[in-house]
Amino acid sequence: MSSTDCAAVRRELHDTLRGRHSPEAQRRLLAHLATCAECRALHERERELDAALGRLPEHPPAPGLEQRLLASIRSSSASSATPPVSRVSAAPPPRAPAARGPAWARTWAAVGAAVAVAATVLVLVLVPRNGGSSEAMVAEAVNDHLRVLYAAQPIEIESGGIHQVKPWFSGRVDFAPRLGFEGDADFSLSGGSVGYFIDRKAAVFVFKHRLHVITLFEFRAEGLPWRGDNLTLGSVKALQAQARGFQVVTFRDGDLGYALVSDVDPGTLAQFASRIVSGL
Repeated sequence: MSSTDCAAVRRELHDTLRGRHSPEAQRRLLAHLATCAECRALHERERELDAALGRLPEHPPAPGLEQRLLASIRSSSASSATPPVSRVSAAPPPRAPAARGPAWARTWAAVGAAVAVAATVLVLVLVPRNGGSSEAMVAEAVNDHLRVLYAAQPIEIESGGIHQVKPWFSGRVDFAPRLGFEGDADFSLSGGSVGYFIDRKAAVFVFKHRLHVITLFEFRAEGLPWRGDNLTLGSVKALQAQARGFQVVTFRDGDLGYALVSDVDPGTLAQFASRIVSGL
């Protein structure tokens, strides 16, 4: 296999592990892995990392989450608005009929109440796991940063400047990256690659600050929970958080979202985030 074939296969490894390929594409990729020891080793490392991330503890929902979700469900039902992508809505349970009503009416009332309860449970289960909270987005950013650190080839396009790296993503992601920051003496651009953020493709830019790696993920913003902010970056409101020893900054600019992750100190990552925003 040529190096071009190997690069194409490595871009598809995430889809392979998540079963997103057609049977024919899956067979072609597995055939390549059977003949390429390097790609096979990378595939095995990705599987092991997936398994390790899956064993991380899950934290219980924040206090009051259930009440807020129920209020949102009732509000969505009353206004007949289209619910967000990451939220499940359901009509409130119907008012119970009088005890002397016909048996069929009491039966359907019970069914309606059961459906409403099931929908509420579905909300509580799905929202934290599918990026339904800012905490989930921070955790996802850290996990994806670890993938970059552990990858055998974290960079698919070496940096010759942002005007060489950014056009490389054309046809590889389903949006046009807008990053304009070229890097400077404090934050140098090493290169880029294609990755994922939750359920969508991301343009991954790798920067260096001294001996530290900073990963910047750029992705489509719709359907994600852009809730909460504690950092102002010019005209952009951002959320800065810490998870498992890493600093994370997430923010939205128009229809695109950004996640910055590193083990630098909070002030340094905030400085980097300001330069990213000024270059958009």
